[in-house]
Amino acid sequence: MATELGVGRPTKRRPGAAVGGLPVADSRPSLVDGQVGGVRCTTCRYPVAQTGIPWCPACYGPVEPARFAATGAAWSSTVVQIPVGTRRPPFGLAYLDLDDGPRVLVHLAEPTVLPLGARLRITGLDDGDLTAVTIEKGVEK
Repeated sequence: MATELGVGRPTKRRPGAAVGGLPVADSRPSLVDGQVGGVRCTTCRYPVAQTGIPWCPACYGPVEPARFAATGAAWSSTVVQIPVGTRRPPFGLAYLDLDDGPRVLVHLAEPTVLPLGARLRITGLDDGDLTAVTIEKGVEK
């Protein structure tokens, strides 16, 4: 007998309001006055680029609102060659280690694979996702 997701038994996945479940929070980072919004643990100082979480994911301590720099170093990058949602290929993605905070996923202005440690600056949002450009010798590209 098949059971509908979230009906009659506990589940790790919340199906969302579309099928009668709880609304699912948007976990994507946001920009607040040109900085990445998030929280930082008051106990272990762990940074998280997500707002509205009730406790630290590392130590379960209390968190306080925080803002992080919009610059950092590329941890990894790729060029996606298949359509994903409304995005059409090719488009670039990178994980960016913020200078004073967490690692975030950004969409690149140019679809290119970056060298590790390449400097990036977050420039805004595109359909709710952070976008970034490379910084070379103080000049944005």
